[in-house]
Amino acid sequence: MTTKRVRTFVTVVQSILIIVLMALVASMIFQINCLQGTARVINYAGLVRGATQREIKLEIAGQENDELIVYLDEILSGLKYESGKYNLVSLKDEVYQSDLDAQMKYWQQLKSEIYRVRQYGYESTNIVAMSEQYFRMADKTVSAAEKYSESIATVIRYLEMVTAGDMMVLLLLMLGRSFEAVRMRHRNYQLEQKAFTDQHTGLPNKGRCEEFFSDLELMQKPIACVVFDLNNLKVANDTLGHSVGDQLIVNFARLLRNAVPAPNFVGRYGGDEFMAVIYDSSRQEVKEILRKLQEDVQEFNRLHHGGGDFMEVSYACGWALSTELPDCSFRVLFDKADRNMYQNKLEKKAKK
Repeated sequence: MTTKRVRTFVTVVQSILIIVLMALVASMIFQINCLQGTARVINYAGLVRGATQREIKLEIAGQENDELIVYLDEILSGLKYESGKYNLVSLKDEVYQSDLDAQMKYWQQLKSEIYRVRQYGYESTNIVAMSEQYFRMADKTVSAAEKYSESIATVIRYLEMVTAGDMMVLLLLMLGRSFEAVRMRHRNYQLEQKAFTDQHTGLPNKGRCEEFFSDLELMQKPIACVVFDLNNLKVANDTLGHSVGDQLIVNFARLLRNAVPAPNFVGRYGGDEFMAVIYDSSRQEVKEILRKLQEDVQEFNRLHHGGGDFMEVSYACGWALSTELPDCSFRVLFDKADRNMYQNKLEKKAKK
């Protein structure tokens, strides 16, 4: 499978997983809402159980309480039909509904017995036995609601596990894509570096040097452009061989890079030509850099003089300051430095 197909496949899988995750989250929210409603049902079903026993005790003691009977009627109606002021829900569970129906039916019988207690006294009724039976029925209804609640909680736990698995796979895919993106950026950076690096010296090549010609922000600060021309390269190639000429180029590149402090730019413009760009520079700073370069070259030649096919490093240079050429472009600055370099080269030849 090609890289493009793999990426397409991963994108499709990731999209599907996101859709599934959204569905899972929506399902969990729905189930949690159901669980919250179920908790209220269990609470009020338990209240019915306890409040009914209180009502029976009050009636036996001769304390009639019609408000409590109405309260119980309203709760039972809310549990069954989701009506009333208590915001109750009707659980979609057959066992619970069956137990609730039986409890509500028996509640009507129990209410009739309560009215008989009021008329004849509790000794002449079956109110105690009926209340105990009703308590057991109410307890059964509460248990059914609790089991239904547990089933919802089980579904939620299952959804949580599936959601966690979905998110884990998504995370792995995202990490994989992030890793791939980092790898691609690194690869592109390497390719870019390779495209703008002179393989022989390791310095930026002509393409990178020429980018300065289109940099409009470069000239907003004082800079200096220095152009170098390496002497005797053709002589080295013709008399001692191209390996000596190549070594001469490498030697000068190292000396130049060491002499020009970072983060100033040093590049190989092509062949035996090199270029340096000194940022935020002054005439004194440029002279100091060139003085150090000359000292380094002289010391290098002294240490290696007489060693086999060694060719001494010799160069001509010219430079120009942007502060001395108001409103000029980098091309103008470079051309001025290039002319000064050729003038320096002619002067050195004249002295020989």
